[in-house]
Amino acid sequence: MKKTRIYITQPIAQSAIDRLENRGDVEIKMNPDATKILPYETLLEEVKDCDILYCLLHDVVDRKIMEANPNLIAVASQSITPDRIDVKGASELKLPVTVIPAVVTDATADIAFGLLLNVARRISESDKFVRAGGYPGAQSALFLGGDVTGKTIGLVGGRGRIARSTGRRAQGFDMKVLYWGPNRMSPEDEAATGFEYRDFDVLLKESDFVSIHAAEKPETFHLISDREFKLMKSSAYIINSARGPIIDEKAMVRALQNKEIAGAGLDVYEKEPIIEKELFDMKNVVLAPHLGSAAKDVREAMAHRVVDNIEAFIDGKTPPTCANPEVL
Repeated sequence: MKKTRIYITQPIAQSAIDRLENRGDVEIKMNPDATKILPYETLLEEVKDCDILYCLLHDVVDRKIMEANPNLIAVASQSITPDRIDVKGASELKLPVTVIPAVVTDATADIAFGLLLNVARRISESDKFVRAGGYPGAQSALFLGGDVTGKTIGLVGGRGRIARSTGRRAQGFDMKVLYWGPNRMSPEDEAATGFEYRDFDVLLKESDFVSIHAAEKPETFHLISDREFKLMKSSAYIINSARGPIIDEKAMVRALQNKEIAGAGLDVYEKEPIIEKELFDMKNVVLAPHLGSAAKDVREAMAHRVVDNIEAFIDGKTPPTCANPEVL
């Protein structure tokens, strides 16, 4: 019996690989390098020799990739939203694209609040100093940072799961939680969360930390740009664990250079994996490589959701989470 050939673009949880290999009717080939995104041209070649493409959030799967293999059965993504997959093109080719359910809420909120603490209290900066042999003393003024407890956090896109989870963490630090979004919560939800609604500009003016949680849509592209940074406090920090294009990265560089804001904690970037080079030399900026879901148990759960979809294809069943079910 011919085996279903699966190509995986980066290492995933071994238990998910074992689950596929234990079927006996699957042949797996995997890119073993977790240090960088698989080059587009490499993906274009590898897709020609598989039946199912198992891709990660950062992989660009456009129509050219899909058309490179007319025998492709499915694109199985380890992403909640297929931002970098041409789902419309896939539908025109009658090619199903699967995604995974929202299992990254707490892990991403952890990263958001971790970035907040890190940039405000200058943890990464002082770590480098100590590793280089420095030790300024327990009450040195060298690494004075921003206060966190009792301050105000503003959640942009604050009705979503990750925003609410981040807000709960902030409340653990006795922070006042403001939120803005195109749709306001019900009075009951506001009372239950303890979040206070503010108009967008007011939120920017009042917040000590502005944390981005909006979805990536045409209307949120460069939602935060020069005008918005000028509204923020000069002592405020911007945190982004959502999607890079929501912030105008060049405008953020200008705001940091002009001391219009105090710092930034970033897990996502406008043109990943490219990052504005000026950010690398800024001590008041913490840079993470899109770590939102990078917790062992979470990533394992994500991989198994992809396997659920793949097994459904192999067994001739409907996959649990399909982005274009009309093609099935």
